[in-house]
Amino acid sequence: MDFRLKTLTAREAASTEADALILLWPDAWDGSDAAQADPLTLWARQALVDGDLQPEPGQWLAAHRLPEVRPRRVVLVRCGDGSPRRVRQAVTTAFGALKAGAPVRSLVLQLGELSSLAVCAAAQAVAEASYRYTTTLSQPQPRALSAVTVGVARQEAVQSAFDEAVAIVRGQELAKEWANRPANHATPADLADAALALQSRSIEVDVLGPKEVAKLGMGAFLAVAQGSEQPLRFIILRYRGAPKAVAPVVLIGKGITFDTGGISLKPPADMDEMKFDMSGAASVLGTFEALAQLRPALNVVGLIPACENMPGGRSVKPGDVVRSLSGQTIEILNTDAEGRLILCDALTYAQRFAPRAMIDVATLTGACVIALGHVRSGLFATDDGLAQALLDAGDAVADPCWRLPLDDDYGEALKSSFADVANVGGRAAGLVTAAKFLQRFVGQTPWAHLDIAGTAFKSGKDKGATGRPVPLLVRYLLDEAARIQVDTPRAPRRGRRAVTA
Repeated sequence: MDFRLKTLTAREAASTEADALILLWPDAWDGSDAAQADPLTLWARQALVDGDLQPEPGQWLAAHRLPEVRPRRVVLVRCGDGSPRRVRQAVTTAFGALKAGAPVRSLVLQLGELSSLAVCAAAQAVAEASYRYTTTLSQPQPRALSAVTVGVARQEAVQSAFDEAVAIVRGQELAKEWANRPANHATPADLADAALALQSRSIEVDVLGPKEVAKLGMGAFLAVAQGSEQPLRFIILRYRGAPKAVAPVVLIGKGITFDTGGISLKPPADMDEMKFDMSGAASVLGTFEALAQLRPALNVVGLIPACENMPGGRSVKPGDVVRSLSGQTIEILNTDAEGRLILCDALTYAQRFAPRAMIDVATLTGACVIALGHVRSGLFATDDGLAQALLDAGDAVADPCWRLPLDDDYGEALKSSFADVANVGGRAAGLVTAAKFLQRFVGQTPWAHLDIAGTAFKSGKDKGATGRPVPLLVRYLLDEAARIQVDTPRAPRRGRRAVTA
């Protein structure tokens, strides 16, 4: 989809060639301060006076072939206080009204004086509302909308935020594409090919197979993969936006391309949703897509351990003990707790980059869905500054998370008589004990774990991937790049002598 940002008055928006126009109307504006009475504003003001548009956020009014308005269809929608949340709701509602008619191929989204965060929310909302998955359909109906002109009062004031929003949209849609694909169209090898397609001047990609992973000593990762005929892949992405001396942020995405539960087989109901178990990996790919667009001044490494978890004659069994890359032995009490096994080896591997921070992203526990539902992702962190940075980033882009505890006492549940640690600790506080398991493999590096089991995809009639937490990760990385710039001393300019007092 082609997004364009333009400085547009309401009159200019009304004269723009497009199939449809969405006009957002915040509570703070009654249109009386318009420099000249234009047909769009006059129509909207009269609707308010007549009571045809109620004041509640989300209320809308549609019109067809308004005099002196070039777009064929117009939707006027209330957006309350103009906050990103209200704007997102308003755009989603208005686009839903447009879906009832002929396909909309070009759209003007008139936002006026709304804030830069609201502009981001609007762009993301129209992309979400118009998204369609088509890859495995025999007669696909691709997305009709191909061009969106976003009208604002001052383009230069929101250009940076708009560019960020467009990059996030592209990253989210890449993440959704791969998470939505059925497992036979998204094998570990396919996921590696998707990563290789991201290679550019700023992104390097390496892919390791079973022999290389075995040579490294990733026994936990190998144990999960050994029951499948699909060979594992360990994907390493490097984004270079800063000098090599600047320590990278490492993102680690769980890449279980299908999870049957292994020998601890899942119940059949809704097992098809286990194609989404690589949503963490998909979000890392999507984040790198956005990095390639935005080119922030920092270094980022992405690690994706990708494999299937299948039952079979070679599958790992409950009670088996395996040796991880860290040297720690693990008793596998439940083969359906496999995500933490592939992540623990990736976390150990990540430390060779001497990172400034490590963040793993995983659809890790059903317990997180019970605790937080589908609104906030679960956040665990060993560093308060890292935790706050992720919380702030999520709030800024409407991709929120919630911090949960890592008290040492929770780790008592993971004790084993036959290994250094067990991979599960019972039902009580299951999302916390999963995080405590991972914490054993992070060393002293600041680390955060995002459990996205409740936010990475939707069930029911709207079943599909959400692309979360790409917005949160991108915003965090942009903020981190700004922090690096502040913390890095400037080199002295060449050609000048130092002046001594």
